[in-house]
Amino acid sequence: MTALDVALVLPNPPLPFGNAAARWYSVLLDGLVARGHRVHAFVACETSAERDQTEAALRDVDAEVRLYPYPSRTGLGSKMRTLREPYGYVFSPELRSDVKQRMAAGCDVLHLEQLWAGWVGWDHAERALLHIHYLFEIDLAQAPVLSTKDRMLRGVTGRAEQRLLRHYPTITTLTGRLTDRVQQLAPRAEVSTVPLGLNLAHYPYTERGPHDPPTVSLIGSFDWYPTVSGAVRLLERLWPEIKRRVPEARLQLVGRQARAQLSEYVDLPDVEIHEDVPEILPYFAAADVLLYAPARGSGMKVKVLEAMALGVPVVTTSEGVEGLPAKDGVDAGVADDDDGLIERTVRLLRDRAEWERVRSAGRRLVETACDPDLSVGLMEQRYAEIVSRSA
Repeated sequence: MTALDVALVLPNPPLPFGNAAARWYSVLLDGLVARGHRVHAFVACETSAERDQTEAALRDVDAEVRLYPYPSRTGLGSKMRTLREPYGYVFSPELRSDVKQRMAAGCDVLHLEQLWAGWVGWDHAERALLHIHYLFEIDLAQAPVLSTKDRMLRGVTGRAEQRLLRHYPTITTLTGRLTDRVQQLAPRAEVSTVPLGLNLAHYPYTERGPHDPPTVSLIGSFDWYPTVSGAVRLLERLWPEIKRRVPEARLQLVGRQARAQLSEYVDLPDVEIHEDVPEILPYFAAADVLLYAPARGSGMKVKVLEAMALGVPVVTTSEGVEGLPAKDGVDAGVADDDDGLIERTVRLLRDRAEWERVRSAGRRLVETACDPDLSVGLMEQRYAEIVSRSA
């Protein structure tokens, strides 16, 4: 493919061990550069420490990378902007101005990662690709409404989601489920599926046996409703029966805001809750089964992918393996009912041969389904379509 000038807008830095989406951003940036494209990345950074880390990590990357702090959010003006552009606050005026200048200089494609980056590219929709990781309307469909303010904000955000989707003629999503729903919401758009690519060089698959005592884990971001719903289900409905059948088992829950969101469970026996840890890999290494059972949750689940990549057997629901051709009893334990989830978890904790077989199959599945070359190649195809239409 002919080398293109690609402006890339990211709501978080492209770090291989940043937040969940950052893994994909790192793959995308590296893949586009490796294929000879001229990449101009405009990256929002939440903290100064994150910015310093990103500068160090990307020092040798052959791309123009500009980093922008989140703007301050104070006063009535900030609240009004949130109502006009939900979640647009992460993109500073400086970032928006620089993107505008870059596009005016003749960029071929404006690649916008995640829905809310659509606010940045609003005036350049014909040359833009909007990549969707999840849908607000799906993820919060069963979440309780906590207040009148909460109801109002959900209404504003839901309308904004539909407005953005209907504005962009070229949209990609992580899964077929998302593609189908986006196509319904934006019937005039060209919508296609590009699965999340994962750099497996960062996920060593080591030969090991299960731990003694065995450990069940849930690892994720607990400020996201699907993860919280999965944690509450695990603690209240699944764990008591798993513990009865495997008395020596331990449970660990790890991730952003874990203790804050699960404060009523922190003193349970044989349950450890770790919040905002500096490195996540040691907690995967301590896990024998990842048990993730959300009520709802769209898109590909990065922690499920990472567990499989690292050789941790996964037990989850059909929501948990969205975007993966995972077969129950082969690549993972997949069930939507409590009894099925408990049975599959206990079997993996008790049966060493089953544990070994599933962890190996899970790794092979991720190697195939999350191939970075496949994902970046599909993005290139969408770029070519945009350039052809714009010619």
